[in-house]
Amino acid sequence: MPPVAEVKFTDYRSSVTEALDKIGAAKAIAGEDKILLKPNLVNSSPPPVTTQPEFCRAVIEYVQAANPNAEIVIGEGCGDLNYETDEIFRMLGYEKLAEECGVKLLDLNHAPLCKKKLEGAKVFPTMFLPEIAFTHKIISLPNLKAHSLAGMTGAIKNMMGFAPPSHYNAGSWKKSFFHRQMQQSVKELNMFIPPWLSVMDASVGLAEYHLGGALCDPAPELILASFDAVELDRKAAEILGLNWRDIGHLR
Repeated sequence: MPPVAEVKFTDYRSSVTEALDKIGAAKAIAGEDKILLKPNLVNSSPPPVTTQPEFCRAVIEYVQAANPNAEIVIGEGCGDLNYETDEIFRMLGYEKLAEECGVKLLDLNHAPLCKKKLEGAKVFPTMFLPEIAFTHKIISLPNLKAHSLAGMTGAIKNMMGFAPPSHYNAGSWKKSFFHRQMQQSVKELNMFIPPWLSVMDASVGLAEYHLGGALCDPAPELILASFDAVELDRKAAEILGLNWRDIGHLR
């Protein structure tokens, strides 16, 4: 099986299914009873700044088909200073999606926390993180986006949604502590909680900036999937025309 499945986008249901089948995801999911889907809902902007709910629906349906008894949670902790995650769930259609699919929503910004240690870490020798990150298998669901500080944002940087503002808000937005040493901070966060599986919506893509700006031209029209988030993000960087070796958390 390829380390990263790369499938031409036709529609979310068929393309997500094809990509996940290529990496043998159904068999792996069948053995897991607790799944957390982590979309990128950094703020209330519509896709492709945020993860398209129909993309998330396709992944939910795949998980439910592979393991009908699995508990599925959609978890996110937004970065917006003006809204709480529950409001963004409602504004972007995730409240309706959860109801229709019979899954739970969780605001990671206010979830119960646990304290973890990482020997040798430069930025986070200890971190406070949601307990659910250690009880559920995490499926990261990013969009393809360039990023003004991190170079790009993909499956790995998407994990910043787990960082609670109660500990990592330095004032400008809910996760602003990460701006101080972005590359090392993202790397160390993923040493605590790496994605188990990643599926990227690269059907459109943002070419310059993670909160707006120009779309990729031409559109990549791809869905990517992998059990290796680093390899998936390196492939995504190439699609954006970036050298992943220039991006600290991917190097």
